[in-house]
Amino acid sequence: MTLVVSVATAVAGALMPGMLRTAVAASADSELASLQEVIVTATRREERLNDVPESVSVLSGDDLQVLGDAGDDIKQLAFKTPSLQIESSNGRAFPRFYIRGYGNTDYHDFASQPVGLVYDDIVQENAALKGFPIFDQADVEVLRGPQGTLFGRNSPAGVVKLESAKPVLGETSGFVSLSDGTRNSGVFQFAANIPINDELAIRASAQGQHRDNWVSDPITDDRYGGFNDWAGRLQLLYKPSDTFSALLNAHARYLSGSSTLFRANIIQPGSNSVLPGFDPSQITTDGPNSSALTTVGSNLHLTWELPDMTLQSITGYETVTKYFALGDIDGGCGFAFGTNPACNKVFNTGSGPGFIPFSVEASTELKNHYQLTQEFRIISKSAGSFTGQAGVFLFYEKVTAADDNYCGPGECTAVTAPPFFALQDTTISTQKNHAEAVFGSIDYTPIEVLTATAGVRFTEDHKTFSGYYIDFIPPTNNEPTPPLSASKGASNASWDLSGNYKFQPNVSLYARLATGFRAPSFGSPTPGLGIQTAPSETNISYESGIKADLFNHRARLAFDAYYYHVHNQQITIVGGVEDVTQLITSKDTIGYGSEVDFEAHPTPHITFNLSGSLNVTKIADPLLEVVVGGRIPPADILDPYRSVPGAFGPVYYANVNGNPLPEASKWIFDASLRYEIPLALGGKLYAYTDWSYRSGFDYLLYKTREFDGPPLLLGGFRLGYTWADGKYDVAAFCRNCTNVIRNIYAIDFDNLTGVINDPRVIGGQFRARF
Repeated sequence: MTLVVSVATAVAGALMPGMLRTAVAASADSELASLQEVIVTATRREERLNDVPESVSVLSGDDLQVLGDAGDDIKQLAFKTPSLQIESSNGRAFPRFYIRGYGNTDYHDFASQPVGLVYDDIVQENAALKGFPIFDQADVEVLRGPQGTLFGRNSPAGVVKLESAKPVLGETSGFVSLSDGTRNSGVFQFAANIPINDELAIRASAQGQHRDNWVSDPITDDRYGGFNDWAGRLQLLYKPSDTFSALLNAHARYLSGSSTLFRANIIQPGSNSVLPGFDPSQITTDGPNSSALTTVGSNLHLTWELPDMTLQSITGYETVTKYFALGDIDGGCGFAFGTNPACNKVFNTGSGPGFIPFSVEASTELKNHYQLTQEFRIISKSAGSFTGQAGVFLFYEKVTAADDNYCGPGECTAVTAPPFFALQDTTISTQKNHAEAVFGSIDYTPIEVLTATAGVRFTEDHKTFSGYYIDFIPPTNNEPTPPLSASKGASNASWDLSGNYKFQPNVSLYARLATGFRAPSFGSPTPGLGIQTAPSETNISYESGIKADLFNHRARLAFDAYYYHVHNQQITIVGGVEDVTQLITSKDTIGYGSEVDFEAHPTPHITFNLSGSLNVTKIADPLLEVVVGGRIPPADILDPYRSVPGAFGPVYYANVNGNPLPEASKWIFDASLRYEIPLALGGKLYAYTDWSYRSGFDYLLYKTREFDGPPLLLGGFRLGYTWADGKYDVAAFCRNCTNVIRNIYAIDFDNLTGVINDPRVIGGQFRARF
C-alpha cells in the first residue's frame, strides 16, 4: 500500500468527495479552466449555491460513481462531507444518520431520526427505506442545521436530499458500468434515456451489487458477510407544453445476505483496540445470521408553470414489503451458565471466545408497512422585491413489526445441532402516524446585494401504538409490562430567519437562525417499562458563514460556524446488565463547531478538494443516569457513578451530564486530488485518490475505555484511462487501500462485543456512455 499511496501522490490524482462536489468545465481555448456554477434545490427551487443562506454540501456525477466502486451502500457518504456520519447495526438495511453529531442510535422498527432523508422530494421516514441505493443520481445535497420550514418532517438536525437523474425529451443517452473486486465484490449499473416522441421520454436505470460470503464460522459451518443488493428505477416524463409537465417515478429494491456480524470480546480490555492477531475472516457464533429487505415505491410530480407562479403537486407511496434481520447479538458461542456442547468444536470450555455471560439471538421483522405523502406547493415568480412559496404537507404511515427472542441449549431447548436456537417469544407492535403541516417562506430583496428570508411551518402530529406478546416456549421472561397501548400527539410552529449579503460580486456573507421539531416517539415494549414514550424534541440553531468564488472562478471556499440547543432530545440506550432497550430524554443538549470546504481547479488537469468540520456536543442534564454493562468494573467507568444491589452483583448507574453524544466525531476531514494527462485522439490518463479521517467518538452515552471508538483513516485510489472524449473509461481501483481494521460499533453487553469496518477491496471497472 505504500507504493499505491506514493503513486497517488506522485500523479496528484483525485476527485475529492468534498462539500461542493461538481463537474469541472475545462475550456479548450482557456489556459486555466474555471469551476462550473453549482445549482442546488436546498430551498425547494433552483438557486446558486452561493446564494443559499445556509450550510450545504453537494455531491454529484462521477464523484458518487467513484465511491460506489467496491459495492458500498449509502453509508459510503459518511465523512465524505463535513459533519455527516452514517452507521448501522442492521447491515445494509437500516442506516442511521447524524449531522453535526446530532442523531439517534435507536435500532427499533419505529425509530424516528432527527436527520431527514428525502429521495426525489419524498421523505423516507422508516429507517428501512433510508438505505435505498445511490445510482444514476443527479446529485446528493446535505443540508446542515434545522430544516423545519420547507422540509419539516423530523429534520431538526438537517436533511440528506437525493435527486435522481431525470428523463430528457429528445435525447437518447445512457451508460453501462461493470466492476469486480476482492471477495467478488461486483457492481453493475445501467441507465438509458429514451425519447418516445416530442412529449414523452422514459429513463430506466438499475444497479446490482454482489459480494461473496467471506467470513467462516467453524461452529455452524456457515459463511457470512455476502450480499445481493438489486435496485431499479423507471421514470416517465410527459410534457405536452411549456406550462405543464408530469413525472412518474416507480422504483424497487431487493436485498438478501448477511446482517451485521457481531464479534464477542474483540476489544482489548482497558483499551479501544482490536485484539492482536484478530482475523476478520473468522467468527465463532452459535446462531444464524441473515438479512432480507424488499421495498417498492412510486411518486408523481405535477407542475404547472403560470405567468406569475409555479404550482406543484407531489404524491408519494412507499412500502416495505419484506424486512427481516436475524443475528447472534452476543457474537459468541455458548454462555457461562448453560454452555452449548457444539462449542466444544473450538472451545474446550463450551463457551467463547472469552467470557459469554448470556446468549442473545434476536430478530426483527416488518410484517406490514406503508407510507403515503402528499404535498402541494405554490412558488412565486415575481420580479419585484418579494418572492416566496407556500404549501400543505400530508403524511400517513402504518407499521406493524415483530421483535423476536430465541433461546438456546441450556435455556429452553435441548437442541445441540444447527441452528441451535428456537423461537421463544415475540412482541408484535403496530404504530399509526398521521401528520399535517402548512408552511410558507418569503424572500425580500430591498437592494440587489441583500436578500432576507423568513419562513414558518405549523405541524400537527399524532401517533397511536399498540402491541401484544406471544410466548412460544415457557417460562415467560420477556413479557412487556402492561398497558400495551398508547396515544400521543403534538403541535409545533417551527421557523427560520436568514440573510445573505454580497459585499463583493463573488463573495457572500450569510447568517441564519432556525428551529426544528421532532414529534413524540414510542420505544419498544419492555419488561418492567411497558410502552416507553418521549415528548416532543425541539431545537434552535444559530449559524453564520461566508461563501466565495476565488481566483477568477478557479477556486471555491465556504466556511461557517454554528451553535445549537436541543430540548428534550430523544435518546435510546441498549444493553446493560439487564439487556434492555430504553427510550430516555436529555433535558438539554448543546452543540457547536464549524465547517470548511475548499475546492480548486488551478490548471485544466488538476482538481483539488479539502473539507473538514469541528463538532462539539454536550449533554446538559445534571440528573441523567444510564445503567452500564455488568462486566464493566468501576475502574473502567470514566463518569461519576453509583451502584445498587442486583441479582448477580452490583448494578452501576453512570451520570452522563457533560458527555458528548454517541457517534459524534469531534473532527472530520476529507481530501482528494485528481490529475489528468491528455493523450492523442481524445484520450486521457488520470489518477485519483481520496482520504477521509474522523476522530474517535463514544459508542454509548457513558464513557469507558473500551467503548471509545478509535480514530479512523480510510483511503481510496483509482488509476484509469478514458478515450473517445470520455465515452469509455477503464480503471483499476482500491478502497480502504491500507487495509485498516477498526472496531466501529459496540453493544453494552457483559462481553466486549464489537463490529468491524470492511477490509480492503482491489478491483477493476469498465464504463461506457452512449
